[in-house]
Amino acid sequence: MNKRSFGGQGEADACAFLRGKGAEILEMNYRRPTGEIDIIARLKGVVLFVEVKRRTSLRYGRPAEAVDRGKQAHILRTALMYMQENHLQDASVRFDVIEVLPGKIRHIEDAFDASAIYR
Repeated sequence: MNKRSFGGQGEADACAFLRGKGAEILEMNYRRPTGEIDIIARLKGVVLFVEVKRRTSLRYGRPAEAVDRGKQAHILRTALMYMQENHLQDASVRFDVIEVLPGKIRHIEDAFDASAIYR
């Protein structure tokens, strides 16, 4: 399995997990020059910007550890574009990470916030 299909399966698993929680998937693989957001969803009136990290093991640490400040900044800039394009400037938003490991999904809500990026 190549890297793209491996990651794509993780994103599909994450979408199914979010739907199971009652979320509506608004976009997948939303790309702009500023970056990409794996999943954009709405859950209980909150817009979720979700980064998905799939790994086969914890050998190199938790998957969420790969979402460093640089990656967070790309997600934030891209989220701002999405919000502007969709007239969601006043929406409640949250930045989540979903780790997908064999037989387990871990949803990290509020994994980071915008203010932490610009400190």
